[in-house]
Amino acid sequence: QVQLVESGGGLVQAGGSLRLSCAASGGTFSSFYMGWFRQAPGKEREFVAAIGRSADGRSADSTFYADSVKGRFTVFRDNAKYTVYLQMNSLKPEDTANYYCAASKLSVPKSPRGWDYWGQGTQVTVSS
Repeated sequence: QVQLVESGGGLVQAGGSLRLSCAASGGTFSSFYMGWFRQAPGKEREFVAAIGRSADGRSADSTFYADSVKGRFTVFRDNAKYTVYLQMNSLKPEDTANYYCAASKLSVPKSPRGWDYWGQGTQVTVSS
């Protein structure tokens, strides 16, 4: 029902920055919680960040971050463009992974099994 398409991944040196985008279609974007997950080869998909849904037509300001990215990553959304972003600063080699956008109707679960819709992923590689 809902389609999510990530973009903005690439190769950067440690300490650099990237901004990921996730464009949504097929649903009411402002009514969804939006999140970012990542998965490195041989590891489980893990929670990165999330942002609340709109309230009465206004964007929610609540954000959530994994301890590993807190202070370095920022999640924000532009409901008029049906897009959620992940600004990644001070990147580390440990951040290398395929990054996935996700949407949830009712909550912000830390487990990927609790999310309703997923994008195809975009690769982020950080060299040392």
